[in-house]
Amino acid sequence: MRSIWNGAISFGLVTIPVKLVNATENHAVSFRQIHIEDSGRIRYRKVCELEDREVGQDEIGKAYEDADGSIIPITDEDLSHLPIPTARTIEIVAFVPADRIDPLQMSSAYYLAAGGTPAAKPYTLLREALKRSDKVAIAKYALRGRERLGMLRVVEDAITLHGLLWPDEVRAPEGIAPDTDVTIRDKELDLADALMDTLGEVDLEDLHDEYREALEEVIAAKAAGETPPESPAPAAGGKVLDLMAALENSVRAARESRGTPTGEAEVRPLRGRAAPKKTPTTEKTPTTRKPTPRAAEDTKKKPTPTKTTAKKTPATPKNTTTGTTKSTAKKPTEKKTPSRKRPA
Repeated sequence: MRSIWNGAISFGLVTIPVKLVNATENHAVSFRQIHIEDSGRIRYRKVCELEDREVGQDEIGKAYEDADGSIIPITDEDLSHLPIPTARTIEIVAFVPADRIDPLQMSSAYYLAAGGTPAAKPYTLLREALKRSDKVAIAKYALRGRERLGMLRVVEDAITLHGLLWPDEVRAPEGIAPDTDVTIRDKELDLADALMDTLGEVDLEDLHDEYREALEEVIAAKAAGETPPESPAPAAGGKVLDLMAALENSVRAARESRGTPTGEAEVRPLRGRAAPKKTPTTEKTPTTRKPTPRAAEDTKKKPTPTKTTAKKTPATPKNTTTGTTKSTAKKPTEKKTPSRKRPA
Protein backbone atom coordinates (compact mmCIF):
# COMPACT_ATOMS: atom_id res chain seq x y z
CA MET A 1 0.00 0.00 0.00
CA ARG A 2 1.30 3.41 -0.95
CA SER A 3 1.72 6.00 1.79
CA ILE A 4 -0.02 9.35 1.38
CA TRP A 5 1.75 11.24 4.18
CA ASN A 6 5.05 10.96 6.04
CA GLY A 7 5.59 12.36 9.50
CA ALA A 8 6.02 11.31 13.13
CA ILE A 9 3.99 10.56 16.23
CA SER A 10 4.90 12.80 19.15
CA PHE A 11 4.48 10.74 22.34
CA GLY A 12 5.85 12.99 25.09
CA LEU A 13 9.57 13.21 24.36
CA VAL A 14 9.41 10.09 22.17
CA THR A 15 9.25 10.58 18.40
CA ILE A 16 8.04 7.73 16.20
CA PRO A 17 8.51 8.15 12.42
CA VAL A 18 5.40 6.86 10.63
CA LYS A 19 3.79 6.66 7.22
CA LEU A 20 0.09 7.25 6.66
CA VAL A 21 -1.74 4.66 4.53
CA ASN A 22 -5.43 4.59 3.60
CA ALA A 23 -7.20 1.88 5.61
CA THR A 24 -10.32 1.82 3.43
CA GLU A 25 -11.09 1.71 -0.27
CA ASN A 26 -14.13 2.53 -2.37
CA HIS A 27 -15.56 -0.27 -4.51
CA ALA A 28 -18.45 1.74 -5.97
CA VAL A 29 -18.88 1.55 -9.75
CA SER A 30 -18.24 4.98 -11.27
CA PHE A 31 -19.79 6.32 -14.48
CA ARG A 32 -18.75 8.88 -17.08
CA GLN A 33 -21.03 11.49 -18.55
CA ILE A 34 -21.39 11.14 -22.33
CA HIS A 35 -23.16 12.79 -25.22
CA ILE A 36 -26.10 10.45 -25.96
CA GLU A 37 -25.99 10.99 -29.73
CA ASP A 38 -22.36 9.96 -30.34
CA SER A 39 -21.12 8.71 -26.90
CA GLY A 40 -18.58 11.52 -26.76
CA ARG A 41 -17.14 12.24 -23.29
CA ILE A 42 -18.47 15.28 -21.49
CA ARG A 43 -15.59 17.14 -19.87
CA TYR A 44 -15.44 20.09 -17.53
CA ARG A 45 -13.02 22.88 -18.35
CA LYS A 46 -11.88 25.62 -16.00
CA VAL A 47 -12.93 28.91 -17.57
CA CYS A 48 -12.42 32.43 -16.26
CA GLU A 49 -15.82 34.05 -16.18
CA LEU A 50 -14.38 37.54 -16.79
CA GLU A 51 -12.21 36.68 -19.83
CA ASP A 52 -14.41 33.81 -20.99
CA ARG A 53 -11.45 31.57 -21.76
CA GLU A 54 -10.00 28.34 -20.42
CA VAL A 55 -7.10 28.78 -18.00
CA GLY A 56 -4.32 26.39 -16.97
CA GLN A 57 -3.53 25.09 -13.52
CA ASP A 58 -0.59 27.48 -13.11
CA GLU A 59 -3.02 30.42 -13.45
CA ILE A 60 -5.38 29.22 -10.70
CA GLY A 61 -5.06 30.39 -7.08
CA LYS A 62 -7.12 30.44 -3.87
CA ALA A 63 -9.54 33.05 -2.58
CA TYR A 64 -12.14 33.44 0.15
CA GLU A 65 -15.60 34.71 -0.80
CA ASP A 66 -16.98 37.02 1.85
CA ALA A 67 -20.63 37.18 2.87
CA ASP A 68 -21.17 40.24 0.65
CA GLY A 69 -19.71 38.42 -2.38
CA SER A 70 -16.35 40.14 -2.38
CA ILE A 71 -13.30 37.98 -3.23
CA ILE A 72 -10.27 37.97 -0.89
CA PRO A 73 -7.21 36.34 -2.54
CA ILE A 74 -5.14 34.02 -0.27
CA THR A 75 -1.65 33.03 -1.38
CA ASP A 76 0.48 30.04 -0.38
CA GLU A 77 2.81 32.49 1.37
CA ASP A 78 -0.08 33.70 3.53
CA LEU A 79 -0.82 30.12 4.56
CA SER A 80 2.82 29.31 5.26
CA HIS A 81 2.90 31.77 8.18
CA LEU A 82 0.04 30.12 10.03
CA PRO A 83 1.07 28.70 13.43
CA ILE A 84 0.43 24.97 12.82
CA PRO A 85 2.76 22.96 15.06
CA THR A 86 1.29 19.71 13.73
CA ALA A 87 2.38 20.24 10.12
CA ARG A 88 4.33 16.97 10.03
CA THR A 89 3.54 15.60 13.48
CA ILE A 90 0.71 13.59 14.99
CA GLU A 91 0.76 15.16 18.43
CA ILE A 92 -0.86 13.03 21.15
CA VAL A 93 -2.61 15.30 23.64
CA ALA A 94 -4.48 12.81 25.87
CA PHE A 95 -5.49 9.19 26.51
CA VAL A 96 -9.18 8.50 27.15
CA PRO A 97 -11.51 5.46 27.32
CA ALA A 98 -12.81 4.43 23.91
CA ASP A 99 -16.44 4.99 24.94
CA ARG A 100 -15.73 8.69 25.38
CA ILE A 101 -15.61 9.07 21.59
CA ASP A 102 -18.96 9.68 19.94
CA PRO A 103 -19.22 7.59 16.72
CA LEU A 104 -20.74 10.65 15.05
CA GLN A 105 -17.28 12.25 15.16
CA MET A 106 -15.49 9.43 13.35
CA SER A 107 -14.72 9.91 9.65
CA SER A 108 -11.81 8.58 7.57
CA ALA A 109 -9.44 5.84 8.76
CA TYR A 110 -5.71 5.33 8.14
CA TYR A 111 -3.07 2.80 9.09
CA LEU A 112 0.13 4.11 10.63
CA ALA A 113 3.18 2.14 9.48
CA ALA A 114 6.52 2.38 11.24
CA GLY A 115 8.90 4.57 9.24
CA GLY A 116 11.98 2.35 9.12
CA THR A 117 13.79 0.01 11.49
CA PRO A 118 14.60 2.65 14.19
CA ALA A 119 10.87 3.30 14.61
CA ALA A 120 10.03 -0.37 15.30
CA LYS A 121 10.67 -0.30 19.06
CA PRO A 122 8.89 2.98 19.98
CA TYR A 123 6.04 1.98 17.62
CA THR A 124 5.65 -1.34 19.45
CA LEU A 125 5.92 0.40 22.82
CA LEU A 126 3.02 2.73 22.01
CA ARG A 127 0.95 -0.12 20.60
CA GLU A 128 1.38 -2.31 23.67
CA ALA A 129 0.72 0.62 26.01
CA LEU A 130 -2.59 1.28 24.24
CA LYS A 131 -3.52 -2.40 24.49
CA ARG A 132 -2.77 -2.69 28.19
CA SER A 133 -4.49 0.55 29.16
CA ASP A 134 -7.58 -0.26 27.07
CA LYS A 135 -7.64 3.40 26.01
CA VAL A 136 -7.33 5.41 22.83
CA ALA A 137 -5.05 8.36 22.14
CA ILE A 138 -6.44 11.74 21.11
CA ALA A 139 -4.13 13.61 18.76
CA LYS A 140 -3.87 16.63 16.49
CA TYR A 141 -2.36 16.49 13.02
CA ALA A 142 -2.32 18.46 9.78
CA LEU A 143 -3.44 16.96 6.46
CA ARG A 144 -4.34 18.61 3.16
CA GLY A 145 -3.84 22.13 4.42
CA ARG A 146 -5.76 22.06 7.67
CA GLU A 147 -5.35 20.93 11.27
CA ARG A 148 -7.44 17.92 12.20
CA LEU A 149 -8.44 15.92 15.24
CA GLY A 150 -7.71 12.21 15.38
CA MET A 151 -7.94 9.08 17.49
CA LEU A 152 -5.24 6.39 17.66
CA ARG A 153 -6.25 2.82 18.49
CA VAL A 154 -4.87 -0.66 17.92
CA VAL A 155 -6.28 -2.92 15.18
CA GLU A 156 -4.64 -6.36 15.36
CA ASP A 157 -0.92 -5.42 15.44
CA ALA A 158 -1.20 -2.04 13.72
CA ILE A 159 -1.85 1.44 15.07
CA THR A 160 -4.82 3.02 13.32
CA LEU A 161 -5.59 6.71 13.01
CA HIS A 162 -9.26 7.70 12.78
CA GLY A 163 -10.00 11.22 11.66
CA LEU A 164 -12.44 12.93 14.01
CA LEU A 165 -14.72 15.86 13.45
CA TRP A 166 -14.24 18.73 15.85
CA PRO A 167 -16.98 18.76 18.50
CA ASP A 168 -18.53 21.94 17.10
CA GLU A 169 -18.87 20.24 13.68
CA VAL A 170 -21.41 17.72 14.99
CA ARG A 171 -24.97 18.98 14.92
CA ALA A 172 -27.32 18.46 17.84
CA PRO A 173 -30.37 16.28 17.00
CA GLU A 174 -32.85 19.07 17.64
CA GLY A 175 -36.29 18.59 16.11
CA ILE A 176 -35.47 15.05 14.94
CA ALA A 177 -37.34 12.92 17.47
CA PRO A 178 -41.17 12.79 17.24
CA ASP A 179 -42.75 15.60 19.22
CA THR A 180 -46.03 13.74 19.78
CA ASP A 181 -46.90 11.77 22.90
CA VAL A 182 -46.62 8.05 22.17
CA THR A 183 -47.44 5.24 24.59
CA ILE A 184 -45.50 2.00 24.14
CA ARG A 185 -47.00 -1.06 25.79
CA ASP A 186 -44.95 -3.78 27.46
CA LYS A 187 -46.33 -6.32 24.98
CA GLU A 188 -44.95 -4.29 22.08
CA LEU A 189 -41.54 -4.00 23.72
CA ASP A 190 -41.51 -7.74 24.39
CA LEU A 191 -42.29 -8.46 20.72
CA ALA A 192 -39.57 -6.05 19.59
CA ASP A 193 -37.15 -7.85 21.90
CA ALA A 194 -38.25 -11.21 20.46
CA LEU A 195 -37.63 -9.89 16.93
CA MET A 196 -34.14 -8.73 17.89
CA ASP A 197 -33.37 -12.15 19.37
CA THR A 198 -34.70 -13.89 16.27
CA LEU A 199 -32.59 -11.83 13.90
CA GLY A 200 -29.64 -12.51 16.19
CA GLU A 201 -26.08 -11.65 15.21
CA VAL A 202 -24.32 -11.72 11.85
CA ASP A 203 -20.77 -12.17 10.69
CA LEU A 204 -19.92 -8.89 8.99
CA GLU A 205 -17.63 -10.77 6.59
CA ASP A 206 -20.75 -12.39 5.09
CA LEU A 207 -22.29 -9.05 4.12
CA HIS A 208 -21.68 -7.77 0.59
CA ASP A 209 -22.92 -5.10 -1.80
CA GLU A 210 -25.64 -6.86 -3.80
CA TYR A 211 -26.40 -3.72 -5.80
CA ARG A 212 -22.81 -3.43 -7.02
CA GLU A 213 -22.71 -7.12 -7.97
CA ALA A 214 -25.93 -6.79 -9.98
CA LEU A 215 -24.61 -3.62 -11.63
CA GLU A 216 -21.41 -5.40 -12.65
CA GLU A 217 -23.49 -8.19 -14.22
CA VAL A 218 -25.42 -5.61 -16.25
CA ILE A 219 -22.16 -3.99 -17.46
CA ALA A 220 -20.67 -7.40 -18.37
CA ALA A 221 -23.79 -8.37 -20.32
CA LYS A 222 -23.85 -5.06 -22.19
CA ALA A 223 -20.14 -5.40 -23.05
CA ALA A 224 -20.78 -8.89 -24.45
CA GLY A 225 -23.75 -7.70 -26.50
CA GLU A 226 -26.21 -9.70 -24.40
CA THR A 227 -29.46 -8.72 -22.78
CA PRO A 228 -28.89 -7.55 -19.21
CA PRO A 229 -30.40 -9.85 -16.57
CA GLU A 230 -33.52 -8.66 -14.83
CA SER A 231 -33.48 -8.57 -11.06
CA PRO A 232 -36.63 -9.66 -9.20
CA ALA A 233 -38.77 -6.79 -8.09
CA PRO A 234 -38.62 -6.17 -4.34
CA ALA A 235 -41.67 -7.16 -2.39
CA ALA A 236 -44.03 -4.26 -1.92
CA GLY A 237 -44.39 -3.24 1.69
CA GLY A 238 -47.93 -2.93 2.95
CA LYS A 239 -49.27 -0.25 5.18
CA VAL A 240 -48.65 -0.83 8.86
CA LEU A 241 -52.16 -0.72 10.28
CA ASP A 242 -51.46 -2.68 13.47
CA LEU A 243 -48.06 -2.43 15.11
CA MET A 244 -48.54 -5.65 17.07
CA ALA A 245 -49.46 -7.58 13.92
CA ALA A 246 -46.48 -6.10 12.08
CA LEU A 247 -44.13 -7.17 14.89
CA GLU A 248 -45.55 -10.67 15.02
CA ASN A 249 -45.28 -11.04 11.23
CA SER A 250 -41.72 -9.76 11.36
CA VAL A 251 -40.74 -12.35 13.97
CA ARG A 252 -42.39 -15.09 11.89
CA ALA A 253 -40.66 -13.96 8.67
CA ALA A 254 -37.28 -13.74 10.40
CA ARG A 255 -37.66 -17.29 11.71
CA GLU A 256 -38.62 -18.59 8.27
CA SER A 257 -35.61 -16.89 6.65
CA ARG A 258 -33.29 -18.54 9.19
CA GLY A 259 -34.89 -21.95 8.90
CA THR A 260 -36.24 -22.01 12.44
CA PRO A 261 -39.70 -23.38 13.33
CA THR A 262 -42.48 -20.89 12.88
CA GLY A 263 -45.74 -20.76 14.78
CA GLU A 264 -46.69 -18.17 17.31
CA ALA A 265 -44.04 -15.65 18.18
CA GLU A 266 -42.36 -16.35 21.48
CA VAL A 267 -42.53 -13.30 23.70
CA ARG A 268 -40.10 -13.01 26.57
CA PRO A 269 -40.46 -10.20 29.11
CA LEU A 270 -37.66 -7.69 28.91
CA ARG A 271 -34.96 -8.04 31.50
CA GLY A 272 -35.77 -5.85 34.47
CA ARG A 273 -39.39 -5.49 33.31
CA ALA A 274 -42.25 -7.26 35.04
CA ALA A 275 -44.41 -9.42 32.82
CA PRO A 276 -47.85 -7.94 32.15
CA LYS A 277 -50.54 -9.32 34.45
CA LYS A 278 -53.04 -11.65 32.82
CA THR A 279 -56.73 -11.37 33.66
CA PRO A 280 -58.05 -14.78 34.83
CA THR A 281 -60.41 -16.23 32.24
CA THR A 282 -62.28 -18.48 34.70
CA GLU A 283 -63.83 -15.66 36.75
CA LYS A 284 -67.38 -14.94 35.68
CA THR A 285 -70.38 -13.31 37.29
CA PRO A 286 -72.56 -16.02 38.88
CA THR A 287 -75.70 -14.68 37.23
CA THR A 288 -74.28 -15.13 33.71
CA ARG A 289 -73.66 -18.91 34.14
CA LYS A 290 -76.21 -21.47 33.18
CA PRO A 291 -77.19 -23.73 36.09
CA THR A 292 -75.48 -27.11 36.14
CA PRO A 293 -76.21 -30.17 38.31
CA ARG A 294 -73.24 -29.29 40.46
CA ALA A 295 -74.44 -25.71 40.75
CA ALA A 296 -77.93 -26.94 41.67
CA GLU A 297 -76.54 -28.97 44.53
CA ASP A 298 -74.51 -26.02 45.77
CA THR A 299 -77.62 -23.88 45.55
CA LYS A 300 -79.52 -26.37 47.59
CA LYS A 301 -76.89 -26.38 50.28
CA LYS A 302 -76.31 -22.64 50.28
CA PRO A 303 -79.38 -20.88 48.89
CA THR A 304 -78.83 -17.51 47.28
CA PRO A 305 -80.67 -14.58 48.90
CA THR A 306 -83.90 -13.74 47.08
CA LYS A 307 -83.12 -10.03 46.93
CA THR A 308 -79.83 -10.53 45.08
CA THR A 309 -81.44 -12.88 42.57
CA ALA A 310 -84.31 -10.53 42.00
CA LYS A 311 -81.97 -7.66 41.28
CA LYS A 312 -79.72 -9.54 38.86
CA THR A 313 -82.29 -11.77 37.10
CA PRO A 314 -84.33 -9.95 34.45
CA ALA A 315 -88.11 -10.15 34.62
CA THR A 316 -89.66 -13.01 32.62
CA PRO A 317 -92.84 -12.70 30.50
CA LYS A 318 -96.22 -13.83 31.83
CA ASN A 319 -97.84 -17.04 30.68
CA THR A 320 -100.60 -16.02 28.30
CA THR A 321 -102.86 -18.92 29.29
CA THR A 322 -102.67 -18.85 33.07
CA GLY A 323 -101.66 -15.27 33.66
CA THR A 324 -98.98 -16.33 36.11
CA THR A 325 -95.33 -15.44 36.06
CA LYS A 326 -92.78 -18.26 35.89
CA SER A 327 -89.11 -17.92 36.67
CA THR A 328 -87.05 -19.68 34.02
CA ALA A 329 -83.96 -19.49 36.20
CA LYS A 330 -85.53 -21.86 38.75
CA LYS A 331 -86.88 -24.49 36.32
CA PRO A 332 -83.85 -26.78 36.63
CA THR A 333 -84.11 -26.55 40.42
CA GLU A 334 -87.82 -27.55 40.36
CA LYS A 335 -87.10 -30.62 38.23
CA LYS A 336 -84.10 -31.79 40.24
CA THR A 337 -85.41 -30.85 43.70
CA PRO A 338 -89.14 -31.81 43.80
CA SER A 339 -89.26 -31.48 47.60
CA ARG A 340 -89.23 -27.69 47.27
CA LYS A 341 -92.78 -26.23 46.92
CA ARG A 342 -93.50 -23.01 45.17
CA PRO A 343 -96.25 -20.69 46.50
CA ALA A 344 -99.56 -20.84 44.59
